[in-house]
Amino acid sequence: MKKVVTFGEIMLRLSTPNYQRFVQAESFDVTYGGGEANVAASLANYGLDAYFVTKVPDNPMGQAAINHLRRYGVHTDHILKGGPRLGIYFLEYGASQRPSKVVYDRANSSISQVKAGEFDWEKIFQGADLFHFTGITPALGDAAAAATLEACQAAKKMGVTVSCDYNYRKNLWSPQKANEIMSRLMEYVDIGIGNEEDAEKVFGIHATGTDVTSGQLSLEGYKSVARQLVERFGFKKTAITLRESYSAFDNGWSALLYDGKEFYHSKKYNIHIVDRVGGGDSFVGGLLYGLLSGMSNQEALEFGVAASCLKHTIHGDFNHVTVSEVKSLMEGDASGRVQR
Repeated sequence: MKKVVTFGEIMLRLSTPNYQRFVQAESFDVTYGGGEANVAASLANYGLDAYFVTKVPDNPMGQAAINHLRRYGVHTDHILKGGPRLGIYFLEYGASQRPSKVVYDRANSSISQVKAGEFDWEKIFQGADLFHFTGITPALGDAAAAATLEACQAAKKMGVTVSCDYNYRKNLWSPQKANEIMSRLMEYVDIGIGNEEDAEKVFGIHATGTDVTSGQLSLEGYKSVARQLVERFGFKKTAITLRESYSAFDNGWSALLYDGKEFYHSKKYNIHIVDRVGGGDSFVGGLLYGLLSGMSNQEALEFGVAASCLKHTIHGDFNHVTVSEVKSLMEGDASGRVQR
């Protein structure tokens, strides 16, 4: 069984019920999530040995987050306890032409206060096949950035494949700071992954013929972006998700993969969305599962896109679909007919 380690922040998620606005809500629905935790949950769900590494407060909220991970088969052996608090994010579901909104309350969270040397990376990576992180973790502060670099260096030293989802968050840092820190981290990355905006926001690489706001995406423009990323950072593979936003409810969804020699493009799904938060993470989880389980580049890409398509129909950050359900969609069964 392949072993995967992910490192980042898990947060308490409070979302408005019934598409209410924040100003209307008198209650919130509770779950937990975060970029790297979402990937770990997907991989555990597909049967891999998935470990999530973080730091949470030594209080009931920290324990609740750990319990949530354990519920879905994620190993929590290397989670540290300490620090002031668990990060929170509030989600207001969008509808039709009204976009969803996220408000963060994560300042001074436990993981942002982590110190270099707190994690025993040599022990954590023992027997690991892959290490995954995102651009969110180093954006939490200089201490978290230093811990991420420390993890990447240890993984590379131990021969562990490293993957990164760039995941730019404008509320956490500037494009200039992101470029500086992420470019340094990319030296250790084998598989780079981003959405239709990340490469431009983080690395200044723009896809020509594209207007993300209107949902007009140029495949040839993104092939150029993928090629430039591989040339700049030496990635073995790079993947880019391509979201065409028609409304808050309806998106076109596909992705491309480039291995330095050949481009691969997935089929496109037109999705009617239930919950898009965690959609990109579910693609990452599906793609990595495909690559780790021996699928071809095309098959792994199709698995990732199909898995993410299904995740958009599920409330919460985690993707709760089975390998057989993903493969069924890959093979063309998109009818949504009742199964009995």
